[in-house]
Amino acid sequence: MTQNLGTEVLQTNADCKTISNVQKMKGRELFESIGSPTKIVAPMVDQSELAWRILSRRHGATLAYTPMFHAKLFATSEKYRRDMWCDIDGDPEIDRPLVVQFCANDPAYLLAAAKLVEKKCDAVDLNLGCPQGIARKGHYGSFLMEEWDLVHKLIRELHDNLEVPVTAKIRIFPEREKTLAYAKMILDAGAQFLTVHGRLREQKGQKTGLADWEMIKFLRDNLPPDTVFFGNGNILYPEDIVRGMEHIKCDAVMSAEGNLYNPGIFNAETSEEKDKAFPRVDKVAREYFEIVKKYEDSQASRIAMKSHMFKILRPFLPHHTDVRAALASLNAKTPFEEWEDKVIKPVETIVEQIFAKENAVELDKVVKGPVELWGGSYVKVPYWRCQPYFRPVNGVTADKRVLESLEAGGKELEDTHKKRRTD
Repeated sequence: MTQNLGTEVLQTNADCKTISNVQKMKGRELFESIGSPTKIVAPMVDQSELAWRILSRRHGATLAYTPMFHAKLFATSEKYRRDMWCDIDGDPEIDRPLVVQFCANDPAYLLAAAKLVEKKCDAVDLNLGCPQGIARKGHYGSFLMEEWDLVHKLIRELHDNLEVPVTAKIRIFPEREKTLAYAKMILDAGAQFLTVHGRLREQKGQKTGLADWEMIKFLRDNLPPDTVFFGNGNILYPEDIVRGMEHIKCDAVMSAEGNLYNPGIFNAETSEEKDKAFPRVDKVAREYFEIVKKYEDSQASRIAMKSHMFKILRPFLPHHTDVRAALASLNAKTPFEEWEDKVIKPVETIVEQIFAKENAVELDKVVKGPVELWGGSYVKVPYWRCQPYFRPVNGVTADKRVLESLEAGGKELEDTHKKRRTD
């Protein structure tokens, strides 16, 4: 395919061959050079853009990934790059440490795209985990899991020819030994960080279910001890971060949906620190809005703002449908003044009225429930605070489905969790 890339990309790839022997930081050295981060914003399509990364860092995140970029489009389409990336992305003052993630199925396109960002990031990541239909159609993400030679070539191309290190994010196979062999192959190809999302390719959308922490732990226990290893999945509350790191023995945890619906998830040690762990929706909406305004050159942030506002305000909107209707009427081209008048200020007014009530302290309580079969606890949070989202299927939310599944699974699984908690 290289001959079809065009003169500019061909020249880029030719030039990069001259730096194949440049000394680059490897796994542990790289990890320590960026501050040994433990709380990571996951790469999320159209969602982990500049403004969201800045917000998340303010609320405790210590490393962030960009959204997944399509390598071929990034390398060949100026409009796509302009929509996805701007001069402020990767700015050392506000947007580092940063890992830029690409999906790809062609080493030449991947390298050409990565060369365009290598001076604005700390590493480039290959997405091997996207399970969506668009990834199947485009032949990338988790749909490369059976093509080990291609995956090796993609990672090796960056490892040999890029100025910054390459990393990778994967999903798991049903079989432990196959997953371990897959992880070893990826490390052998040159990946300096390995992120493991503990779900199968089929576990997506309404079939998401629990991530398999035991599989993640198995990989951690059986890979070389110096491997920089991140766990991904089952992060709903601050306690899950500590619980995950202690159980898996990973270097850091990565959160996607947990962070997306509640950027405060990284900002506290326990749910009892409610103002940090579950920040008020009016304060988060205002803060995020002001970041988007300040960095308005980021087209990606303007495009993502509506989606983020719906997620930030998700528990709030069913109680105030007028705000929901107003939010639905806005878009990326709506003037900031209209956003402020129709959404930001009304939300602030409503929440201020709640806290002006005589029983506000009682109303604003956060209640932590008992330890569940899956090892953590659910927390009841007032609707004016950010909180996890449990996706409903046929009217039954994910937390209830998981509990029913575990109960139906029998006493063996319950005993396993009880033993883990007492070990």
